[in-house]
Amino acid sequence: MSDYDFDLFTIGAGSGGVRASRVAAAHGAKVAVAEEYRVGGTCVIRGCVPKKMLVYGAHFAEDLEDCQAFGWTIEKAEFDWVKLRDNVQKDVSRIEGLYTETLENHDVTIFNEHAKITGPNEITLEDGTVKTARYILVATGARPRIPGCGGAELGITSNEAFHLDKLPKKILIAGGGYIANEFAGIFNEFGVHVTIINRGDQLLRSYDESVRDRLLQISVMKGIEFRFNAEFQSISETENGCLKVEMSNFDPLEVDCVLYATGRVPQTENLGLQDVGVELDENGAIKVDAHSKSSVDSIYAVGDVTDRIQLTPVAIREGQAFSDTVFGDKPTTVDYSCVPSAVFSHPPIAAVGMTESEAKNKLGSVKVYQSDFRAMKNVVAGRNERSLYKMICDGDSGKIVGIHMIGPEAPEIMQAAAIAVKAGLTKDDFDATVAIHPTMAEELVLLK
Repeated sequence: MSDYDFDLFTIGAGSGGVRASRVAAAHGAKVAVAEEYRVGGTCVIRGCVPKKMLVYGAHFAEDLEDCQAFGWTIEKAEFDWVKLRDNVQKDVSRIEGLYTETLENHDVTIFNEHAKITGPNEITLEDGTVKTARYILVATGARPRIPGCGGAELGITSNEAFHLDKLPKKILIAGGGYIANEFAGIFNEFGVHVTIINRGDQLLRSYDESVRDRLLQISVMKGIEFRFNAEFQSISETENGCLKVEMSNFDPLEVDCVLYATGRVPQTENLGLQDVGVELDENGAIKVDAHSKSSVDSIYAVGDVTDRIQLTPVAIREGQAFSDTVFGDKPTTVDYSCVPSAVFSHPPIAAVGMTESEAKNKLGSVKVYQSDFRAMKNVVAGRNERSLYKMICDGDSGKIVGIHMIGPEAPEIMQAAAIAVKAGLTKDDFDATVAIHPTMAEELVLLK
């Protein structure tokens, strides 16, 4: 009989925590999960899933405009934000139920309350109940970063954006990363006047310069305004119910809503981590080794709380690797090289591997191939919006070390292309592949 109540106690039922708990239970472990909000975590409840649904909804704005060039007549087209919002939340609840069902089907005990680590093998629940576990897994994710200016409490984060009672007429979005650009595209397509402010002078710093410059160009063409090198000074309410935003280097701006999209902070507060000797880095993330073990042998961490790569599929792989290692007698680590990613902006961006500048710094000799074109649909619709595909290769071997794309369906195309890059294929391998015509994806095997 075990000396502990559970073999594994997971704190946080997001993508990483659920996968780790399910797999550990499948390996025969007795598992419990504590989740103080909703099963599913950031991705399912307030992130990737509802965001992508809003992206789909936003696409209809341009589709309804473009369809006229294809012979369609649409009269009195109207958009109902509340209907979309509620339908999205309905499906979020459906998926949450599936996540819960998955845990229950694997006999995982779920505690719907906050949990705090009070010993290397001890967890105290919010109601005072104490549980013990051979291993503790922290999978609490990250929370939105809030600026420190006066009146910051008047703004909202992406968490609240999914639940707005009505769309604002004007919105100010702070940040230059993927969350800022995705919501900028969504709100802009819904008819909201969007202004992005960013304390730096670049968008999407981790992406290839050519691709992010193209997004900026297209975004401006769509009517999104940008204020670079601007930082919040204060936010205050006006007599007419608007928000007045004071910022550096620019005149004040009055908007109906301020949305913070300035990054995410590892959620490590009020977990008792440092009290039991778990080391955190300067950003508050849990320090872990290649097997996701913290500085305390019995405590592990996966997902955004470790601030390695903040992507749902990465958290899932970390959770899988943890359980296979600890409970499956199969030591496994996650390979963080060539992780593909996407920005569901309008149009979307997708990337895998090194940017051109990274490749030049690391390899010295590189060859760059690209295609700058208008998608056939945009040509017929009269939409002057160009796609850009870019391939970075080792100058000596011809091995593909990076692919970067902006254009319709770029993330869908990139998933298959990323396999080729991960496998170490060369430009010659792509050239030897017959194109599927007419498609946008064929540009990948026709790059010059």
